Amino acid sequence: MTTPSLTTPDPTPDPATDRQRHRTARTRRSGSGLFRAAWRWHFFASFLVVPVLLLLSVTGLIYLFRFQLEPLLHPDLMRVDVPAEATLPGGALSTGKTAGFQLDQVAAAYPDATVVSMTEPLEADDPTRFSLVLEDGSARDAFVDPWTGEVLGSLDPDTTVSGYAVRLHGVPMSGRLGDAVIELAACWAIVMALTGYYLFLRGRRARKRALTAGRREVRLRHRHGMVGLVAGVGLLFLLVSGLPWTGFWGAKVQELATSQGSSLWSLDHGAVSEPTSRLDESLPHTHVQDVPWALGGTEVPQSDPGSAKGTSVANLDTAVAVADAEGLRHPFTVALPSPDLEDPGVYSVIGYAFDAPSDERTVHVDRYGGQVVSTYGFEDYPTLAKVVSQGIGLHEGRSLGLWSFWGAAAMCLAIIVMCVTGPLMWWRRRPSGAARIGAPRGRMPLRTSPLLAVGVVALGVLLPLFGLSLLVVLLLDQLVLRRVSALAGWFDVTAR
Repeated sequence: MTTPSLTTPDPTPDPATDRQRHRTARTRRSGSGLFRAAWRWHFFASFLVVPVLLLLSVTGLIYLFRFQLEPLLHPDLMRVDVPAEATLPGGALSTGKTAGFQLDQVAAAYPDATVVSMTEPLEADDPTRFSLVLEDGSARDAFVDPWTGEVLGSLDPDTTVSGYAVRLHGVPMSGRLGDAVIELAACWAIVMALTGYYLFLRGRRARKRALTAGRREVRLRHRHGMVGLVAGVGLLFLLVSGLPWTGFWGAKVQELATSQGSSLWSLDHGAVSEPTSRLDESLPHTHVQDVPWALGGTEVPQSDPGSAKGTSVANLDTAVAVADAEGLRHPFTVALPSPDLEDPGVYSVIGYAFDAPSDERTVHVDRYGGQVVSTYGFEDYPTLAKVVSQGIGLHEGRSLGLWSFWGAAAMCLAIIVMCVTGPLMWWRRRPSGAARIGAPRGRMPLRTSPLLAVGVVALGVLLPLFGLSLLVVLLLDQLVLRRVSALAGWFDVTAR
C-alpha cells in the first residue's frame, strides 16, 4: 500500500494573478499610509487648535447666555420691578418714562460723562441702558428704571463676565498677534474636521471589531468619533461664518469683494464722506455688537442746520418717534450726536432685529428738524453682505429663534467635549517613559494622489495663513526634523 504524498507541487505561476496580488497589496499600503498620515495631521494640528477652540467655545457659550447670566450677577442694576398699574386690559403694557426724561436723569447723575447711546429694554423687567464715555476715555454703562426714571447705577462693561467673554472671543486684547493666532487655529481646525471625518469613516470597521471584542481603550475613541460626527458640521459652519471677523482673511476678502463692486458689509448710500466717522465708531468698542454686522462700517451722514424751524431742535424722543413711525424693530439702540449743537451729527436709530437679520434697519434722524436724513437696511445690502449677515446671525445663535440658540449652545458643548476627549485619548496611549511624543507615523501620499494634492493646494490658496503655515511645517520637517536624530525620535519621523 502506497502512502500518498503530503506535499503538492506549486501551481504554475499566473502573471495576471501576481499583478492583481501586487496591485491589491499596493492599494492596502497606500490606504494605510493615507490613514496614518491623516491621523498624524489630525494629531499635530490639535496642539494649536484645541486650546483656541476651547477658549472660543467657552467664551461663545458665555456670550450666548449673557441675557440670562448678567442679571443674575447684577440684579440690582439689570432687573426692575414692573408696577402693577403698568398692565392694561388685554395684557398690554403702558409706557413708562420717556427716553428723553431718562437721558436727563443720566446726564444729571453723571455730569462729567458724555452719553453716546441708549438701548431700549428687551423685556418689561429690563432697565434702559445708556452708554457713557468718561473724561479719561473709559466706557461706562448706566442703567435706568424705565418705569420710574431712577438711575440704578453704573458699571464698567469691560469688567462683566460677558464683557470679558466678548473680548477674549475676538482677542482684541492680544492685538494683531492674537487675531493671527485665532485665524491660524481656525484654518487648521478646518483641516482637523476634514481629517476627523476621514478617520471616522475609514476606521469604522476596525473600531466595530474592537468594540465587539470588548477592548475598553476603544470606547473613548468611539465616543469621540460619534460626537465629532455631529460636531464637525457645526464646527465647520462656525469657523467659516466666523472668518469675516478675522483681520487677515476677512480684510483680504473685503478688499477683493470691494474691487469687484460688492462688499462683506453695507454701503450706506445716504452717508457722506466727510466727516469720516462710522456707525460702529459712534459707540464704545464694547457696544459695537449693538450695530448690525453689515452696517458696522457705514459712514454717518450729517444733519442740515437749516432744517430747524425757528428755535425748534429735535431730541432723543423725536428720534425714537420717527424711527417707530418708520417701522423699525424694537428694541432700538440710538447713537447720539455730540452734545455740541454746532456739530451737524445725527441720531442714528439702529433696529438691530436680534432674531432676524433680514429685518435689520437703521434710520438717521436730523438733529435739528427731526426729519429722516437717510435710512438703510438689509434690502439695501450687497448680495455678499446679505449672506454674511445671515451667517453671523446663525453663528450668534439668534437667526432662527430658540432652534439656533440651543443649536449653537449644543455645538459649543460638543466642541468642549471634543477638546477634552482628544487629549485624553493621547494621554492614555502615549508611550510612557519613551523619549517620543507618540505621534502616528505616516506621510501624505501627495505625489501619488493628484486629487489630494489639488485639495491641499486649493485649501492653502483659499486660506492663505494655512498655506503659509503648511509650507513652514513642511520645510521644518525636511530641513530640521529629519536631519536631527533627537528631534526625529521625539516627533516620530524617520531620520535621514
